[in-house]
Amino acid sequence: MIIHTIIQMTVVEFKKVLPKICGKDTSFDPDGWTRKNMFWGHSAVVSLLAQSLFHGGIFGISLRGTKFWKMKFNFCNVFPDGLSVDFTRAQFRKEYPDMSEAEKVEVYILFANKNTRERFKLLLERFEAECKKV
Repeated sequence: MIIHTIIQMTVVEFKKVLPKICGKDTSFDPDGWTRKNMFWGHSAVVSLLAQSLFHGGIFGISLRGTKFWKMKFNFCNVFPDGLSVDFTRAQFRKEYPDMSEAEKVEVYILFANKNTRERFKLLLERFEAECKKV
C-alpha cells in the first residue's frame, strides 16, 4: 500500500499528526489502548505509514520475555540518511525495549497480516483526512 496523495512533511510535523490519528481501533491491542497511552500497539502501522512517507527501512524486534509480549513485536524506522526513529516509543514509557538487535522487516511481511492491513488502511484514511485540514 502506498499513500495515494503526495504529501510532503517533516518528521517533526509527522509526530504532531500521530496523536490525532492513532485510536483504539488502530491498535494491535485495543484492550490495552488508552487515551493516556495512545501509541499502544501502533508500532507496525505507524512504521508502515512513516516508511511510505520517508522511505528507508523498517526494523523490528520480538518482545518475547518482556512485559510487553502481548504486542509480540516492536518496529521502528531507519531513514535513508541513517536516522532511526521509533514514533511509538512513548508506549513503553521508561521501559523502552533494547532495539540494538532489531532486524530489517520487509513491508510485504507486515502487510501479509490481515489485521495489520486493515488497521493501516484506517490509519492512512485518518492521516490523509488530517493532512487535508492543513
